[in-house]
Amino acid sequence: MGNKKNFAVILAGCGVFDGAEIHEATLTLYAIVKHGGTYEIFAPDIPQHHVINHITGEEMNETRNVLVEAARIARGKIKPLSEFEAGNVDALILPGGFGAAKNLCSFAFDGPGCSVNNDVKNAIMETIHAGKPVGALCISPVILAKLLGDVEITIGKDLDTARAVESLGAMHKQTTHGEVVVDKKYKVVTTPCYMLDADIVQIGDGAENVVKAILSLTG
Repeated sequence: MGNKKNFAVILAGCGVFDGAEIHEATLTLYAIVKHGGTYEIFAPDIPQHHVINHITGEEMNETRNVLVEAARIARGKIKPLSEFEAGNVDALILPGGFGAAKNLCSFAFDGPGCSVNNDVKNAIMETIHAGKPVGALCISPVILAKLLGDVEITIGKDLDTARAVESLGAMHKQTTHGEVVVDKKYKVVTTPCYMLDADIVQIGDGAENVVKAILSLTG
């Protein structure tokens, strides 16, 4: 594999309202490979909190599995997050989407009092303790605020979310499209993506800038 950096990407399902945001996920994978990296995709093997009709926004009377749904984006090449080992990767990235706040943690319902899925917590903390970078897009930086406390992150400009992460001890930095915030102590890189009113090119810029910042941190 030479000096290619291997990224773990954690997905929260498939679809902005109940899973992983598909543009953020796909453009993250694109940016990783474009900049000479490789990726492995993971998701927790758990039931989705709920299923949303993405046309109407209404809840649907069915149950789905986060790993099975995320496999749609991964084209079937995905592992349960319980198998993650920080020693096998150079960095970890969490794309956004409401699934990050509904399936990976309970922030969408519980705010700062949220709980974080155990496999998600273990993967992030193992990576941080190994001194390897962690990137987070859109709403997923709230998970890092919950787990790390005194970390510098961005979720864009949303005041309520910014206040919530600050109540967890994090420093919030306002950002616009494509801007990244790097916390040098924890090697955490964040960007707002669809937390702002964005188009797909701006999402691509944000994902690419996170990947580039992570690569500079991995040396």
